[in-house]
Amino acid sequence: MVKGKAPLEVNLGKGLRLQSPVIAASGTFGYGLEYEGLVRTERLGAIITKGLSLKPRKGNPPPRIAETPCGMLNSIGLQNIGVKAFLKDKLPLLKKLNIPVIVNIFGTSMDEYKSLANELEGSPIAGIEINISCPNVKKGGMEFGKDPRLSAQVVRGVRKSFKGHLMVKLSPSAGDIAEVASACEGEGADSLSLINTIPGMAIDVETRRPRISTVTGGLSGPAIKPIALRMVHEVSRRVKKPVVGIGGIATAEDALEFIIAGASAVQVGTATFFHPGAMEEITDGISLYLRKHAIKSLKSVVFSLNS
Repeated sequence: MVKGKAPLEVNLGKGLRLQSPVIAASGTFGYGLEYEGLVRTERLGAIITKGLSLKPRKGNPPPRIAETPCGMLNSIGLQNIGVKAFLKDKLPLLKKLNIPVIVNIFGTSMDEYKSLANELEGSPIAGIEINISCPNVKKGGMEFGKDPRLSAQVVRGVRKSFKGHLMVKLSPSAGDIAEVASACEGEGADSLSLINTIPGMAIDVETRRPRISTVTGGLSGPAIKPIALRMVHEVSRRVKKPVVGIGGIATAEDALEFIIAGASAVQVGTATFFHPGAMEEITDGISLYLRKHAIKSLKSVVFSLNS
């Protein structure tokens, strides 16, 4: 047995070093301040903010969340305060948390992505997560993430404007997600995060109406974990840059499955809604696993699948 605290440090490259592999996922942790008092954020590896656009967005009309067996449908529509308000009102408070803050960005055009990157360049953030995979907006979203060429163009444009760490969030709706990941890596992505939610729907049989206003939404939670795990493994075999696993992670065992499949770190999203302490428990569980198996470095577990 390894005595003491097991080392959980993760290096995602381009200056992004995390004290833990557990990251708060975008869209599930607000702007990183809403869980103050419920989650000891200083124990997390990083926080990824709610997706930001150039201008404020109202998002989709309610109802826009519906519980499903082993998961949740959402169609928030990227409601946010806009990048300028974030930099002015939210980021100064986030700096006090003393953990890396990664800003998720969304654009409806190549120019919007570039403009967002310009706004964020030089600000005290740890990096950008480029969202090219949201299924809940009519313009932009998955149309970039499905096509390797369009994905590459977005990354190329942001890379020219932003010098810090670039993480790209991939869509499970891509025909070949590993091909998209490779294209993004070739244009300067420093890490790849996957997967975003999977399009789905739910119907109220009494009213015969959709349970969310936009009819379809993004499915997240434990229901999508096997799909996400498979895609993380596929991408990890194709790219050299670090992979960040997302999709139904609620326990330390879930997180370890993703790490063994090839992920250097994981994001926790839906689990935080039903159990705010999930991320801390996952962190403790990974540490316990390393001590139990006398593993000196988390890095040695990454992509260690025996097949």
